[in-house]
Amino acid sequence: MQDLIIRNGQPQDCELVLDFITRLAEYEKLAHEVVATKEQLHKTLFGEKAYAEVIIAEYKGKPVGFALYFYNYSTFLAKPGLYLEDLYVLPEVRGKKIGKALLVELAKVAVANGCGRFEWWVLDWNKPAIDFYRSIGAVGMDDWTVQRVDGQALEDLANTQL
Repeated sequence: MQDLIIRNGQPQDCELVLDFITRLAEYEKLAHEVVATKEQLHKTLFGEKAYAEVIIAEYKGKPVGFALYFYNYSTFLAKPGLYLEDLYVLPEVRGKKIGKALLVELAKVAVANGCGRFEWWVLDWNKPAIDFYRSIGAVGMDDWTVQRVDGQALEDLANTQL
């Protein structure tokens, strides 16, 4: 697609990335959970220790989507994996294969870095996304459930005396 550019995020993109995160959270009915700031994003994406990376989709010169990802590790494969944390494309440009272009770019990053897996979560009610992911070859991991410790439970666990 000649009007589409996928580029690496830059420090000056933090406000844009935060806007995309907020829009995604609104779509997922989770806006109340967003506490990120552009300063925190700058520190964690572009600071001394970057914890994640971001790519930006620009269509006809306008930012229209993003994907934020990081690396994990598979002990079974003894290889790194690429984990997609967030993918978002503005509603007005959906259907133009921009989301697919972001996923293709991340697949290229994963292959170039020797990753054995490329994974992400999707909300179980998001049928359009699930159908799209199945169309590109993604397989649901229905036998697995996500476990999470956060907030006060994380603090309590960290402070547990054994």
